Amino acid sequence: MPIRKIQRYIASEILAPTLLGVFIFTLVVLMGRILRLAELVLNKGVPLLEIGKLFACMMPAFLVMTLPLAFLMGILLAFGRLSADAEIIALKASGISLLQMLKPALLLALIISALTAVLSLAVVPASNTAFRTKVFELVTQRATVGIRPQVFNADFDGLVLYTTELNEANGALSGIFISDERLDKIPSTITARSGWIQSDPENLLLSLHLENGAIHRRSVSRGEETYQVINFARYDINLDIGGQMPDGTSRKRKESELSLPELFNNYEQAETAARRNSLAVELLHRLTLPITPLIFALIGLPLGIQTTRSGRGGGFALGLAVFLVYYMLHSLCKTLAVDVGLTPMIVLLPPVLFLTVGLAMLRHALRERRIMIIDRGFALLHTLFTRRKQE
Repeated sequence: MPIRKIQRYIASEILAPTLLGVFIFTLVVLMGRILRLAELVLNKGVPLLEIGKLFACMMPAFLVMTLPLAFLMGILLAFGRLSADAEIIALKASGISLLQMLKPALLLALIISALTAVLSLAVVPASNTAFRTKVFELVTQRATVGIRPQVFNADFDGLVLYTTELNEANGALSGIFISDERLDKIPSTITARSGWIQSDPENLLLSLHLENGAIHRRSVSRGEETYQVINFARYDINLDIGGQMPDGTSRKRKESELSLPELFNNYEQAETAARRNSLAVELLHRLTLPITPLIFALIGLPLGIQTTRSGRGGGFALGLAVFLVYYMLHSLCKTLAVDVGLTPMIVLLPPVLFLTVGLAMLRHALRERRIMIIDRGFALLHTLFTRRKQE
């Protein structure tokens, strides 16, 4: 059989579980958001089309994580099946080396790495910005449409809004009563003759503009109770919509929303070492994500062959363990760099470490050697489960 046909066969064996894994893992990650989005449809009347747009904005950030994991599982399951069915032995007997079997896996790894690079470097920042913008649009719509006259509205954190009349045409409010408990020490009661909700889409700010009213405050200081009344002609209240929007007159974009040129530009203009560290960590994080599938390819082939005696369930468990250890170590290094103040270069530790381990494991596999520590680990787990069943 031609070597290219065999390599296409191996590639198809890897690709099928990889695609299935992308669907399953992405669905699992989305489950945490589905309930919140379903609440928007059922309780707030948000159209399903808008919910679909939110899903589309979230997908790139999830795919950056689920693509490498699904690819690792695809390699482990493919080579685990080939090894369990003795097809690896048959291929070796035909003169095909493990290095030749690895070529289709490396080719797929390059393709997935390129896709991950496009997602992490370009698509994810744009989708994060689009997601926050869409959330702002939905919240703005809910704020204006959700208000009903002569009904207490508590959609905003720390505020209860009541209005006697609402003009459906222009959204003008009249006979306004507001209970403001955002400052626990000094709660306020605000009344106004008229007002309306105004939004600033550019800076993602939402505020309530009031006219001809008064602010009533009662406070206790040094055992003495005071009551203060402040009359105003115009007064604006910044509305808190679940922490989506920052305070102030302009929106400070998160590092995850910045493009690569913006990251470099902000890094050069950073005024503090902490800000510079945070930007450098975000930049290194994006640059290291695309090489993750290549690292998993080097680790997956030896582990796939290694799990012959452990069954396919053992390969799946190993894949999850490798993924969790890698990303836990990656998250730890990011925390040490951003919060503790260590050098941002520590973010490179997980990929360098796993690349070294992957090359060492591949070298073992090419020399037809088993990794004894993995065999002993599975033997120990098997013994523990056997004893528990007997008990």
